[in-house]
Amino acid sequence: MSQYKYKLPDVGEGVVEAEIVEWHVKEGDTVKEDQHILDVMTDKATVEIPCAVNGTVRKIVGEPGDVIPVGTEILIIDVDGEVPAEDEAEEATKAEEKGPAKEPEADKALAEGPDRTSEKSEDPAGGTEPKPAPAPKSAPKPAAAAPARPAGERPLASPAVRQRALEADIDLGHVPGTGPAGRISHADLDDFIAAGGRLASKAGGSGSGRAPRTGTETQKVIGLRRKIAENMAAAKRTIPHITYVDEIDLTALEDLRAHLNATKRDDQAKLTIIPFIVAALVRALPDFTQANAHFDTENSALTKYEAVHCGIAAATPNGLMVPVIRHAEALDIWEIAAEVKRLADAARAGKATKDELTGSTITITSLGAIGGIVTTPVINLPETAIIGVNKMQTLPRYDEAGRLVPRKIMNLSSSFDHRIVDGWEAAQLVQAMKGYLENPATLFMG
Repeated sequence: MSQYKYKLPDVGEGVVEAEIVEWHVKEGDTVKEDQHILDVMTDKATVEIPCAVNGTVRKIVGEPGDVIPVGTEILIIDVDGEVPAEDEAEEATKAEEKGPAKEPEADKALAEGPDRTSEKSEDPAGGTEPKPAPAPKSAPKPAAAAPARPAGERPLASPAVRQRALEADIDLGHVPGTGPAGRISHADLDDFIAAGGRLASKAGGSGSGRAPRTGTETQKVIGLRRKIAENMAAAKRTIPHITYVDEIDLTALEDLRAHLNATKRDDQAKLTIIPFIVAALVRALPDFTQANAHFDTENSALTKYEAVHCGIAAATPNGLMVPVIRHAEALDIWEIAAEVKRLADAARAGKATKDELTGSTITITSLGAIGGIVTTPVINLPETAIIGVNKMQTLPRYDEAGRLVPRKIMNLSSSFDHRIVDGWEAAQLVQAMKGYLENPATLFMG
């Protein structure tokens, strides 16, 4: 029997290192050639690593969350017969890159975060199961039955105990005393609090009956969630953000959208507000090319794009992803809607490719379906602008005749790289978009 030392193969695209997301085998398992044994993360793509030989796993090197260089030994396999030549093994283990959404099941714990946060996420990566909170060394003593006190009688306690009870909002009349004549000690007060009596009512209630929560949970931030954290931190650390907010009257556009959806063909995607935002952005950007650009901080170089490759930030079971509508400037409103739906479905199903998740020149992010009237979106580095879509609501506004009328209002909250885009230019871009959205016929002219 021979030993085969398996090294992390080259996963292509100039990748020099990868993060271990999940092992699908353990020491002692029998493995076969081409069997899926490991998931690694490169940038925002999860790559499945296949086995190179048949044999038995003797040793696994590396745990979820470890970042390892290509060529590092990650597995030792006992094989029958001769060990294949290293070049043959490398050829056999060319990894097939898949969209990031295929995050392993074990990673679901992290992404729904502390808001989502025991994060199932939006499934970024959690790798190992969280350790249970340690059990208390001793269970709190149940409160003894309080000796009967005549109504209105002041309970016996020292000044220090009374001060603690006052600070904890506890009526000592409800605390059982175990000392002489029912005197209440510090230990009696500790037992009462431990038994859930901290919130006992001074007016005669006996407390909520709910025990205080004391557990904690620590989880390793790995995989896609760590990539998101790194990218967001880099963007805020590098880019001086300026956020500009204005309200948009979408009453006319909503009437048009309802009409178009009611008369659309069966093969056409339903129109949401996002395709109209994309169309307005495409119309406005030629006059503000510095907002459709990448800024290379290290070389102080700004690359402006004529094409609009519009990223649409999307929450998926695997975390925040930004599928890209390529050449949005060449698409009509129906084509934009179809592409938004196709990309969102692919991202949520874990089937989006790396090409579909990279290369955006400007990004739109929307939390409107959840609510919220103002956001301060973080720019998708190295872009120079991001357009934030907020909740639409019917609000009273005055018309030209001074009459109070209901209007459908939504705020755009947009952030810009203040090194490249001046505040005046940021405001002018949003105002240009506002003009198109409030007069939706102009979106279809010329």
